[in-house]
Amino acid sequence: MSNDDSIDDLLDELDSHGDLEAAEQLLSIRMEKRRYGKPVTIVEGFDLPKAEVKSIASDLKSSVGTGGTVDEGRIELQGDHRDRVPDLLRERGFDVEA
Repeated sequence: MSNDDSIDDLLDELDSHGDLEAAEQLLSIRMEKRRYGKPVTIVEGFDLPKAEVKSIASDLKSSVGTGGTVDEGRIELQGDHRDRVPDLLRERGFDVEA
């Protein structure tokens, strides 16, 4: 049984480090016009594994109801979502400059 306790303790410790990592990252959010004048919201500044950035991108896409992608470590969302995305990222523990 003590082995299970140590695994739970380790998982809790790793989880708390994840929160610290998020708080230490300063993300920037900007909007670019792409082809045909279509707006794209870009979130960059992640220092996380690609799988984690993809997971965050998936959550953001479903929260704002749009498509998007992860490209070179940044999240690109179709449309201008600068009003909503900073709050969603702050809820996840990130420090955001808009």
